[in-house]
Amino acid sequence: MSDIKEYTPKQIVEQLDKFVIGQDKAKKSVAIALRNRWRRKQVPDDLREEIYPNNIILIGPTGVGKTEIARRLAKLSNAPFIKVEATKFTEVGYVGRDVESIVRDLTDLSVSMVRSEKTAEVQEKAARHARDRLLELLLPPPPKQRKRVGIDHDDEVEVDDAEERYERTREKFRKKLDAGELEDRLVDLDVPNDQSPMMQIFSPMGVEEMGVNLQDLLGGMMPKKTKRRKLKVSEARQYLIQDEAQKLIDMEQVVQEAIDRVQSSGIVFLDEIDKIAGEDSKSGPDVSRQGVQRDLLPVVEGTSVFTKYGMVKSDHILFIASGAFHVSKPSDLIPELQGRFPIRVELNSLTAEDFVRILTEPENALIKQYVALFGTEKVKVTFRADAIKEIANIASAVNERTENIGARRLHTVLTALLEGYLFEVPDAKVKSIEITRDLVLKTLDDIVKDEDLSRYIL
Repeated sequence: MSDIKEYTPKQIVEQLDKFVIGQDKAKKSVAIALRNRWRRKQVPDDLREEIYPNNIILIGPTGVGKTEIARRLAKLSNAPFIKVEATKFTEVGYVGRDVESIVRDLTDLSVSMVRSEKTAEVQEKAARHARDRLLELLLPPPPKQRKRVGIDHDDEVEVDDAEERYERTREKFRKKLDAGELEDRLVDLDVPNDQSPMMQIFSPMGVEEMGVNLQDLLGGMMPKKTKRRKLKVSEARQYLIQDEAQKLIDMEQVVQEAIDRVQSSGIVFLDEIDKIAGEDSKSGPDVSRQGVQRDLLPVVEGTSVFTKYGMVKSDHILFIASGAFHVSKPSDLIPELQGRFPIRVELNSLTAEDFVRILTEPENALIKQYVALFGTEKVKVTFRADAIKEIANIASAVNERTENIGARRLHTVLTALLEGYLFEVPDAKVKSIEITRDLVLKTLDDIVKDEDLSRYIL
């Protein structure tokens, strides 16, 4: 199901459950927010503009699923979605990225998304046109001959015969081409030269690398650069299909639809927002945290941002922020910005029981990944249930003793456990490996007991 309208909040949560363990409150909040995007589109036009999204702050330690929820949300929603780090942005006056680049990047992504959809729609027609161009490359048409009308019509008959022979030969080539018999035949093709001059835009908001192509900027004043290459028919077909698809697509319509999508259903995941909360540094040069918040405020509450596709309004973009808030707290954000994030959800720290489920239940579970990796070496790996429980207990114990990095600790524990096998397996004639609790204890016991070694390795 590619369109969010087909998902109810319960179905959204069910989809998130496949990849994220626990955190039911957070899943429920984002599911309602996502469904509200569709609901807003169904209300009358006069009221639609008055319904603003309820932005969300996800609060919880690292490794508990905040970013994973956002990643999976992006795949569920058929809407422009971008994940950005709040720490990448600077206050006006500093060299660096300004916050309005969030909307510019989201618009670029939306244009690419719509262009891909439109390309898929015309793919069949583009393939037919590409086949005709391939036939012309394989069998160039004969030069046009003028028919001479007079008493003797022999010349006219010769011209007609030449055209008929060409059409018969062309038909034979078409059948061979469709049957895949000419895939390795070489043809000369003019392909675009990607080495076009680029320029950097220096804006009052700082240095913003917009990647403006001089050719796009000056339009038809600069001829498109191409280079002739010899390509196999199979390779040339791909170039020609892309070229024909671009001719069939109305880019003005693509841009307009992309901007409409951003303005009505765009989603921004703003990670590490806690890093710009709190008081500014009292000593030394430091980018003002509150300055970044003040710059972020108009984008979140609604403003018009200039992009290379025109003005884009951010009034109805949904912002989902997240942060660990170890040092700072949500109330350290400036009051105006706090007011723009009315929904706050606290995510729970993960327990050993959660780790067991994370290792086994999700579709992308770590144990499933390692089984697949060993499978490439024709080695079957099995994990005993007591071994999985012990791995979860060790990860939980190390999180308590050292820094709590949540589920990411499972990566370090499993790497330390399986490192020897991963190194030896390609050269060893082993067909199967069984991971038992005793093996886990034997391999990791010394590391876990030695706190200094544990901090270094795990």
